[in-house]
Amino acid sequence: MQKVFNQLIKWTILCLIIGILSGLASGFFLYSLELVTQLREENLWIIAFLPLGGLLIGFSYHKYGTVAVKGNNLIFDEYNHPQKKIPFIMFPLVLFGTLITHLFGGSAGREGTAVQMGAVIADQCKRWFTVSSEERRILLICGISAGFASVFGTPLAGAIFAIEVLFFSKVKFKSILPSFLVAYIAFYTVEFLPIHHTHYAIPTLPELSLETIGWSILVGIPFGLTAMLFSKSTHAWHHLFKKYIHFPPLRPFIGGIMIASVVFFMGSTKFIGLGIPTILDAFQNQQIIYIFLLKILFTGFTLGAGFKGGEVTPLFFIGATLGSFLSTLVPLPVALLAGMGFVAVFAGATHTPIACTVMGIELFGIEAGVYLMLACSIAYFFSGEIGIYTSQLVEGPKRKLYNKFRRKIIEDL
Repeated sequence: MQKVFNQLIKWTILCLIIGILSGLASGFFLYSLELVTQLREENLWIIAFLPLGGLLIGFSYHKYGTVAVKGNNLIFDEYNHPQKKIPFIMFPLVLFGTLITHLFGGSAGREGTAVQMGAVIADQCKRWFTVSSEERRILLICGISAGFASVFGTPLAGAIFAIEVLFFSKVKFKSILPSFLVAYIAFYTVEFLPIHHTHYAIPTLPELSLETIGWSILVGIPFGLTAMLFSKSTHAWHHLFKKYIHFPPLRPFIGGIMIASVVFFMGSTKFIGLGIPTILDAFQNQQIIYIFLLKILFTGFTLGAGFKGGEVTPLFFIGATLGSFLSTLVPLPVALLAGMGFVAVFAGATHTPIACTVMGIELFGIEAGVYLMLACSIAYFFSGEIGIYTSQLVEGPKRKLYNKFRRKIIEDL
């Protein structure tokens, strides 16, 4: 009994430390991100300095972050095959690398930054507490959970995402409670700060029927295929830059020249940064088909070139605008389709349909839950085995289904 009590006290303290520090880090990040975005939009000439910003990011990681450059994949590698502590240098590198990316006009998100900062904070706790290798895995789950929950304002989804993204069925039961506890601590830490998360709404819902269920299942297919396209294109750009530009700092420099040139040529900043205004517009007005395709191109190229930030908010942009466009073909409300795409493309790209369904419920309300669940589930199965995280272990029902499909093809041949 004493041992259980000691463990309870230990993990409560750990969750408080990780949750509060991660919440404060995310709060500072969100505030800074808003400032640099506003500065860029008021001074568009600053985009001309994107190549220099890329060069600074490239040299920083080349000189100080040769391990940290793996980003979220380093966290997955350490969870699956623990070797050494996640370097603290990852925290400032990814934070300022992301701010520089957004300041000068790269197309990236924020989830990767918050998750990496949370994981770094969590892993530093080994300095003050004695933890086993299994407990260290729980620390990493807590770091992911705290970062995700605090940056998006969705504690339930953050807790589930941290568990699901690390291969749901292999996560120990004892990691579930800390994941939820730290998510809410991080969430409420940000809530106490003068930081406001973006709010989305689905004002009207159709009556649930066989027809609306059928359409919800059907639209999940393009959402899943789009998630696959995003993942594969991002990896393709990364391999292309790595193959033809051998000196790493030059990759974001050259990539920055190309992105800045295209932005000035187009005369629009619609496809750089987070793209929150376009996401909000997608819930109200039908979008044109090329909107989501151009965001895939800009984000994949930005991250592939070596700029920093996450993929998730761009995935929200891509999913919401795709769903909004599909409202021209599908007899469902534009806001509902935008909301379904918002979470379903994310679910397909990260192999986390449960977390994304919960996230949709937290953002849009439980009334839309059935539609969100159907879209996320179908997108999950149609998004392929390669997601945005190359070190993520894809197991569970998708892997079993794909393996069965492969065996069937081999037998037929």
